[in-house]
Amino acid sequence: MSSSPNPLDMTRRQVFGGVAEIYDAARPGYPDILVSTVLDYAALGDRPALEAGAGTGKATVPFAAALNSPLTCVEPDARMAEVLRRNTAAHPHVRIEVSNFEDWQPGDTRFGLLFAATSWHWIDPVRRWDLAHDLLAPGGTVALFWNPLGIRDPDLHAALTEVDHRYGLTHTPHAVLASAFGDTPGHWPDMLGHWPAVDCAKDARFTDLRSLRFREDSHFATDHYLDYLSSISLYVALPADRRAQALADTAAVLDAHGGRIDVTHLHDLFLARRT
Repeated sequence: MSSSPNPLDMTRRQVFGGVAEIYDAARPGYPDILVSTVLDYAALGDRPALEAGAGTGKATVPFAAALNSPLTCVEPDARMAEVLRRNTAAHPHVRIEVSNFEDWQPGDTRFGLLFAATSWHWIDPVRRWDLAHDLLAPGGTVALFWNPLGIRDPDLHAALTEVDHRYGLTHTPHAVLASAFGDTPGHWPDMLGHWPAVDCAKDARFTDLRSLRFREDSHFATDHYLDYLSSISLYVALPADRRAQALADTAAVLDAHGGRIDVTHLHDLFLARRT
C-alpha cells in the first residue's frame, strides 16, 4: 500500500482510496518469479490463500491467475476494494472483504498462505505475528514482500533531493540511490532493523525462514512518475496547492534530465512457515 515502509507510522494507511485509480494505473507490480517462488514454497494444494491489505490488486491479480484454490483479500478502504473487484472480475475464486486486517474475522477457515504486498508495515506491529499465526493452518506460509526502487543517476538524485527538502518530504520513492542498497534482502534505509526476519527469528511459532531478492531495471517517463508520486501517502497528505507545486518542481527536474527517471526495482521477499 505504501512505497516507503515506516512501521512507526500507521496514520496514513487509509488515505489511498482518494487516489485509487491513479494508484492502480501508476504503481509498479510484482514479477512472475516472485509469485512462483511463493507458491512453490507454500505448496498450497487446495488450501485457501489470504491477502492482507490487497489495495487495487497489484499482487492479487498475478496470484489469482496462478492459484487454483480460493483467495480471500482483505482491504480496509472501500474505494480501493471497488477497483480490486474490477481487476479480479475474471477470477471467480477471489473473494474481497472490506475491513481492517486487525478486525477481520475468518470464521472457522484457516489458510495455507498469508501474503502481504507492501502492506505488512501498516498492520499493528503488536498484533500482526499473532494474527498471522492464528490465521494460518499448521504448516501454512507467510509471505511478505516489498518493491523499493533506487535511482541510478546520482545527479538526478541530488536534484530531486533538493526538491524534497524544499517541501519537507522524506522517504520519497526517489530518496535512495540504487548504489546505496545493500546486498541482502531488507538491506535498504526504510527497512533497516524492521525486516520481518528480525522479529520472526525470535518467534518459535514460525520456522524455515527465508529471505530472497529479485532485481530488475526499469524507468518512468515524467508523467508516469508524477502519477506514481500522486499515489504516495506522503504526497496525498500535503495540502493540494503545496502538492501541486512539489510535483511541478519534480517534473521540471525530470524534464531537465531527459524526461525520465531510470531506476532499479528491488523485490525483497520474506518467507516463513507456521510450525
